Amino acid sequence: MSAQPTVLVVEDDVHIAHVLTFMLERQGYKVTHVADGRAASAHVAGNPAPDLVLLDVMLPYVDGFEIVGQIRALDGWKDTPVIMLTAKNTERDTVRALDAGANDFIIKPFQPQELLARLRRFLKTPA
Repeated sequence: MSAQPTVLVVEDDVHIAHVLTFMLERQGYKVTHVADGRAASAHVAGNPAPDLVLLDVMLPYVDGFEIVGQIRALDGWKDTPVIMLTAKNTERDTVRALDAGANDFIIKPFQPQELLARLRRFLKTPA
């Protein structure tokens, strides 16, 4: 892991993306944001893996379940921690996300400190 951990944020809601980016950058993370599933697919296919991916479930063009499948299929990305974000709070969605290969699952609206704690758990960064 680099001195400044990198996080790929895949989120189509501009406000949530802005909040996540601001919050993560304040904690010292280097953030790359893509706003839809098509852009996320292209990013995953054409770039080295970040230290962690924050991935929305409901995205335009390609959903988060498909993106996590693409991540798990690529050698350079397959071990990258993926935390999925969703507004849908059903057990079925949680199970589907975990079965698709997500490492963790956070329901929106999320609590910022909880989200950061979950990131630290995967990135092994101090509180």
